[in-house]
Amino acid sequence: MTAQWVMYGIKNCDTIKKARRYLEAADINVEFHDYRASGLSDALLSQLIDRSGYQTLLNTRGTTWRKLTDAERDAVIDAESAKALMLAHPAVIKRPVLRAPDGAQLVGFSEAAYQAFIQEKS
Repeated sequence: MTAQWVMYGIKNCDTIKKARRYLEAADINVEFHDYRASGLSDALLSQLIDRSGYQTLLNTRGTTWRKLTDAERDAVIDAESAKALMLAHPAVIKRPVLRAPDGAQLVGFSEAAYQAFIQEKS
């Protein structure tokens, strides 16, 4: 099986929709992994954290983060505690995460960043 582009996120997220439209227009075939529909394993989340860092993946500006209790937010002190929170609340992971065929990944979406990343990895 050949390596391919993979996008991780949640299907109904507006940013995911924008990123998917951009990739479609750029003729990049991407497999989509929805955390809610397909689940989020400890192993997959560990890979995402290893490649980007938990600080980059943890969306502290979103609704899910704001709805957490102070105790839940304060408990995030390192990669392991962040991973536990992200496994319990996958919507707190910044979206999208785009993984190139070589394993490199980009977190978040902007057209300029996607264009540069795709050019570098294609």
